[in-house]
Parts: sequence; structure tokens; C-alpha cells
Amino acid sequence: MTSPTDIEGGGTSVVVDGDQEPTSAPETKVPVGRSPGQLMWLRFKRDRTGVISAYVVLFFFLIGLLAPLIAKLYGNDPYTVFADERPELFDSAGVPVQPNGGISGEFWFGLEPGNGYDVFTKLLYGIRNSLGISLAVTVATVLTGIVLGVAAGYLGGRADFLISRVIDFLLAIPAQLFFIASMPVVVSLFVSPRDETPVYVRVVALISVQWFLGWMSLGRILRGTSLALREREFIEAAKVSGAPPGRIIRKEILPNVVTPILVQATYMLPNFVTAEAGLSFLGVGLVEPTPDWGQMFSKAATELVMQNDITYMFFPGVSMIIFIVAFNLLGDSVRDAFDPKTAR
Repeated sequence: MTSPTDIEGGGTSVVVDGDQEPTSAPETKVPVGRSPGQLMWLRFKRDRTGVISAYVVLFFFLIGLLAPLIAKLYGNDPYTVFADERPELFDSAGVPVQPNGGISGEFWFGLEPGNGYDVFTKLLYGIRNSLGISLAVTVATVLTGIVLGVAAGYLGGRADFLISRVIDFLLAIPAQLFFIASMPVVVSLFVSPRDETPVYVRVVALISVQWFLGWMSLGRILRGTSLALREREFIEAAKVSGAPPGRIIRKEILPNVVTPILVQATYMLPNFVTAEAGLSFLGVGLVEPTPDWGQMFSKAATELVMQNDITYMFFPGVSMIIFIVAFNLLGDSVRDAFDPKTAR
């Protein structure tokens, strides 16, 4: 005869022919903890604005990366001068004959007045070049800010004094005026004024000039954060254990400054995009025939375009606004995901 009886621990035992056989106790589920990174990701996924902004930003980077493939499938490129190859598409002033800047099934965004470049592919390559330059500047400034900011905050003493004074000096320089004035100087270091400037020289100059005055804000933030961290108990314990400064910075300081680095990077990149576009707009950045976002604004501001084809400004203008707004919203969402106390 078999009957269940209670046993110690909340389980049961089964009596079989006078012998008692304990059954297994019910399994208890142990709660699984989440890392700070997982919690951040969960908070970010719940932010609908941040997710949509991330998709928009990813879309811009994808079309920039795939610009050559898209142009090949589309059938045009940004370097063909249609005013020379197909003059029947333009009037005597160089303005597209068809309305709305020559928008058609063959030219989706129309043709540029004057030279007659295809606006769609020029915008694709302009996005590609502007984002590529701005991304390189962002990476360079972030790395410089990390090295100098963390070194100043953790090492202190003379290193902190020298780096802080350099930051104060560079912050006193008006950035936009410096960009405009220094671009021709930097370009002349590589190429004689009598020779035509290669595209790569202008790209290097744009990256160098913006990097020179772009890293100080992040460096100052990381300096303050590192100053606070070096007084914490886990840093003192690492020092007592005999860990060298380099290891303490890599293993203890850097993992705790990831939040300000990512947040500041999401704000810096759109600023560099607008700065690069501004330099090209003023004629000291990329120049024709190399496509560029700012160069398209400069072309749209000419008298020929303003009087005859106002739609030319629409596509680069709208795309720039969408990208900048999306990236700024993404930066806000990243900040709120890392620090929920700042969420609105």
C-alpha cells in the first residue's frame, strides 16, 4: 500500500510496503541579476523616441556606406556634368528645363543648375563624405579626451596642472574663426598654393583642424570624473595590492567613465557634421567636384539657384535637419538610459 507522508524540508515521502522513500523537493527559481549594461539596454529599448532616432541615424550611415552601390543601381553618378553631355535638359542660363529642378523618373531629385550634377547621387555621396569626416574627428577627439582627461584626473600634480592649462588656453580660442583661418594654412603645409589641392589633403586638414579644438570638453569632464574616482576605496585597494598606475587606469578607471564618453560622443558627432558643412559652405572645406553636404548649401545660396530652382535646397536641407535632430534625440535617450535619474 502506498501513501504520501510529510518529511522535513517541505517535501513528501511515499510509503511502499512499509519502506519510506523520499521524493525530490520542488525546485526553487533563483533570481538572475542583470548587469548595468543590460539594465541600460532595457531602459533604452523602452524609450520609443530613442529607438526611432537610432533607426534614423543607422539609416543615414547605411546610405552613406552603400552610396556607390545605390548609385550604380540608380544608373547615375555625382560627377557627370549633364549640362555638357545632355544640353537639351537645360536652358541658356543652365537651369533645368523641366519644372521642380528637373525632377523625373530618371533624375529623382532633379539636376543641379549650372553644371547639371545629379542631385540624388550628389546628396548620397555628400552624406557619405560628411559623415566619414565627422566620424573620424569624433574618434580622434574621444581618444584624445580619454588619454589626457583620465591622465590629468588620476595622476594629478604637475600632469594635471599642465593639461588643465592647455585645456583652458584652447577653450579660449573661438572655434569657428579658428577653423576658417587655419584651414588654408594647414592645406598649404602639404601643397604649394600654385598646385591643385588633392582631396585627401583637404580631408586630413578638416580632420586635424576640428580635432585640435574638439577634445577639450570631454577631457575636462573625464578629468573631473577621474579626480572623484581616484579617492574611492576600490582604487585605494588596487594601489595597496601593488597594481601599477597603467593597470589601475585600464581596469578600474576606464570602465567607470564609459557613460560620459558615450553620452558626449553622441553630442559631438552632429556638432562636427554641422562644423564640417559650415567650412565647406564657406569654401574652405571640400570643393567641387567632390560632393559634400555643406557644398550643396553653398550652391543653393547662389543667385542662379535661388532665383530659378528653390527646390534644390529642399533635399539637403531636410536631410540635414532630420539627421541632426535624430542624433540629438539619440544622445538624450542614451544619457537617460545610463542615468535614469536624469530622465524627464
